Amino acid sequence: MPGQSSSRNIKVSRAAVDEAFRALSNWGRWGKDDQIGTLNHVSPADVVGAAGLVKRGKTFALGIPLGQSGPQRGLFGKRWNPIHTMLATGTDALAGRQPRLAYADDAINMPIQSATHWDSLGHIFYEGKTYNGHDASLVDCNGLGVLGIEHAKDKLVGRGVLLDIARFKGVETLADGYGISNDELEACAAAQNVEIRKADFVIIRTGQMEACRKRGDWGTYAGGDAPGLKFESCYWLYEKQVAGVCSDTWGVEVRPNETPDVNQPWHWVVIPAMGLYMGEMFDLKELAEDCATDKVYEFFFCGAPLVIPGATGSPINPQAIK
Repeated sequence: MPGQSSSRNIKVSRAAVDEAFRALSNWGRWGKDDQIGTLNHVSPADVVGAAGLVKRGKTFALGIPLGQSGPQRGLFGKRWNPIHTMLATGTDALAGRQPRLAYADDAINMPIQSATHWDSLGHIFYEGKTYNGHDASLVDCNGLGVLGIEHAKDKLVGRGVLLDIARFKGVETLADGYGISNDELEACAAAQNVEIRKADFVIIRTGQMEACRKRGDWGTYAGGDAPGLKFESCYWLYEKQVAGVCSDTWGVEVRPNETPDVNQPWHWVVIPAMGLYMGEMFDLKELAEDCATDKVYEFFFCGAPLVIPGATGSPINPQAIK
C-alpha cells in the first residue's frame, strides 16, 4: 500500500496526477480481462454482512427525479435534462383513437449522466487507455467494447457508509471550492462512530444539492464550482479498498480543481487507474437526517444499474436500507 491515508499536502499538477496513476493503478490486479475494478473487493460474505444491517426496514431512495426540472444546463453542449414524452394517453382513449385496447404509454430521452448515475470504467481515458490498459479505440459509435456498465449489473450492492461532512463541520452546506481532506474524512468517521472498511460504498454529503433546492435554482450545479474531495483522497480510497464512492455533487471532486493544468484531475486517477466505481448527484437529505437522529451511519446499499450494453454509465435510483 502506498503511504498512509492521512492528509498529504499534495501540490496538484500533471506530474502529481501521473505519479498517482502509477502508484494507485489496479491494472492486472484482478487479471487482464477484469471489467469491474474495485467491485472485486466485494465478496458474497460482504453482501451477507451488509444485509444484517437492516434492523428497521426503513428505506431511503437516493435518486433525483428524471424530468425537465433537473440540473443540466447543456454542459459540453451535449447534456440535457431527461425528456418524458407520452406516446399514448387517456385523452387518446377517450377520443376513440385506441379502438383495440385503451392504454397509456410513454418514453424517456436522456443522456445517461444527466441525473443520479454511476460512471462506468470506460468513461475516462488516460493517455489513450481505459482502465486495465484497454485501448480507447475500443470505445466507438457502437458503445464501449469493454468496461460497459452491464458488467456491474449484479455487483453494486453491499455495505454503505454515509460521511456527512457538512453536518460534521456544523454547516448546512460546504462552500463551493471547499476541498475535503483525508484527515476530515477520518475525523468525520470517528465522530460518527463508524469505520470505513474494505468493500464499502462510501457516500459523501456536502449539502450542495440541498442548498440548490433551498434557493429554488440549480445554478451552475452541473459543471460549476462545488465542494468535494481533494485530489489526495484517491490515496485514501485506494488504501481503504472501497468498492465505490458517491456524493451529492455533480462530480464528487472539488471544483474549481486544485490545478489549472488538468481538468478533473481526481477523475484521471480513480476511474482509469484504480477502476473505482463512482456515483454522482445522490439525494442525501432524508438519509442524512435519519442518520443524525439514530446515530447509525451504516446501512445496506443497493445501486443496481440499468443493463445497457456498452454504456458509459447508468441512471439509477439507489437505495439505502436501515
